[in-house]
Amino acid sequence: MTTHPDFSSPRIAILGGGPGGYEAAMVAASLGATVTIIERAGLGGSAVLTDVVPSKTLIATADLMTRVAEAGELGVKFDVDGGDFTPTMRADLKHINDRLLRLARQQSADIQKGLENQEVRIMIGSGKMLDSHTIEVLTADGTEVIEADAILLAVGAHPRELPTARPDGVRILNWAQIYNLDELPEDLIVVGSGVTGAEFASAYNGLGSKVTLISSRDRVLPGSDTDAAEVLEGVFERRGVKVLSRARAETVERTENGVIVTLGDGSQVTGSHCLVAVGSIPNTAGIGLEEAGVALTESGHIKVDGVSRTTAPNIYAAGDCTGVLALASVAAMQGRIAIAHFLGDSVMPLKLHQVASNIFTSPEIANVGVSEAEIDSGKYQADVVKLSLRSNARAKMRNHRDGFIKIFARKGSGTVIGGVVVGPNASELIFAISLAVTQKLHVDDVASTFTVYPSLSGSISEAARRLHVHM
Repeated sequence: MTTHPDFSSPRIAILGGGPGGYEAAMVAASLGATVTIIERAGLGGSAVLTDVVPSKTLIATADLMTRVAEAGELGVKFDVDGGDFTPTMRADLKHINDRLLRLARQQSADIQKGLENQEVRIMIGSGKMLDSHTIEVLTADGTEVIEADAILLAVGAHPRELPTARPDGVRILNWAQIYNLDELPEDLIVVGSGVTGAEFASAYNGLGSKVTLISSRDRVLPGSDTDAAEVLEGVFERRGVKVLSRARAETVERTENGVIVTLGDGSQVTGSHCLVAVGSIPNTAGIGLEEAGVALTESGHIKVDGVSRTTAPNIYAAGDCTGVLALASVAAMQGRIAIAHFLGDSVMPLKLHQVASNIFTSPEIANVGVSEAEIDSGKYQADVVKLSLRSNARAKMRNHRDGFIKIFARKGSGTVIGGVVVGPNASELIFAISLAVTQKLHVDDVASTFTVYPSLSGSISEAARRLHVHM
């Protein structure tokens, strides 16, 4: 006999307080559920405390320093009274890191306050499922068992470590430890050329470190738009980032004053510090998944369907532990969809082709919808227009030399099905293309919408105009 929850006030337990967890808790509470959220470290999870918020705050400082370093081109001069020496910029890394960690704590506190205002019960501790309706929670005060009609798993992931490159938090670091540094690394080696590695390489180069990026692939950002990766590689070369392509780090060892990275061919790279950014591992071990009947993929991620259901009745999952897309926005959407589905609210399955994402390098790289690789493979038939920002009046005024706007329109119908933006504030500019993709707008709809002159967004409208098909 199947038992159904009392939907007048269903009990929902959420394991993990990151974007997938706290967004779901907000929605559940607003729909009248009794909500308990269990989190080990603090509300916001790693996204707020050790990952997204800290790294993007660090990048904000690096971006400003990069702009100032190139300000001479705009006629900005720095005078020093009483001397003829040239003033220099310096990154105060202790101040930068103190600030970003403070902002992370503030953001976490704001999230906690928002949940408390919604009367969500917050438990700081670790949880383990005993079955599909029960979680045992260990807190500083002892053990408590939580009964729930539905459980949402939003347990996140942690940095993957190489057995021959164990982080020590001093010279060999992962992305959660790097904010403990008080002094700017003189010579930073970054192992891994994916999003995390590329972002930190770009940021520390902007802050003034000498940076070497070790990539096991042919280029940086191997999973991204090829044209975008080429722009970033060109910028790296101009700004002095040394990229070692098709080079695999075998070992990372401490020396008296730094680190030695030994590559697969036996050659060695020396530096003052090494950041190991080689992916992440889902936090799915030891939390009772097997007892609850929750199946995992080969990579250890939780299997979910389009509405975030796992293989166990009444258990859902959201965020990095699902391996869908490691983005805070996707985690939050998965969490909201899970709650809506369980409570019988209107719900649309997650549509990955509508997800906009951004890489916070300098310049930024944003994309949404279909990729050009999918078009080239024949999976989609589309017309492509790419406009360099070098022809954009606002970009010239601001001395932005690197970047482009690229739009993909379905052949025949002219519907916008994807796009890429490379340039300053690409994370903001992609929204216009994202809106067009989600709402299935025609290129003429985008082209006939007013943009400000001069503006970077004007190039989005111009690209759409070039995709117009005369009938």
